[in-house]
Amino acid sequence: MSFEAILLPMFVQVALTFVLLFWTILLRLRSVRRGEVSPEQIALREADWPPRVQQVSNAFHNAVEMPTLFYVVVLLGLMTKTLDVTVYVLMWMFVLSRVVHASIHVTSNNLRHRTPMFLVGAIALALIWILIAGRIVAFQPLS
Repeated sequence: MSFEAILLPMFVQVALTFVLLFWTILLRLRSVRRGEVSPEQIALREADWPPRVQQVSNAFHNAVEMPTLFYVVVLLGLMTKTLDVTVYVLMWMFVLSRVVHASIHVTSNNLRHRTPMFLVGAIALALIWILIAGRIVAFQPLS
C-alpha cells in the first residue's frame, strides 16, 4: 500500500472539514449582514445564530472533534509501520461515515439516520486504535 493511498482518507476528512468551515463562515457572515446577529454577540461568542447557521456550524464542530483521534492514530500507525489492509478499510469506513454523517447533519438532520452513521465511525475509529495500540504493545521489544 502506497504512502499516498494511506494518506488519502485523511485528505478526504480534511477536505470535508474545510468545506464545512467555509460554509459556516459564509452563513455566519450572511447572517450578520442581514442583521440577524449583532457583532457584539459574536465578539463574546453569545450569538443566537439562526437555526440553519447553527446546523452547519454544528456539523463543522463534529468534523473537528472525533477526527482529531483519527489523524493521531493514522500518523501513529505510519510512524510505527502498524497499518495494514484491515486498518485501511476501517480508515475508509470512518471517513465515509463522517461524510454521510455530515451530509445528514446539514440536510434533514434526522437523528434516526445520523446516529447510526456516527456509531459506524466511532466503532471504526475505536477498532483502528485497538489494532494500532495492540500491535505497538504486542510487538514492543522487551527492555
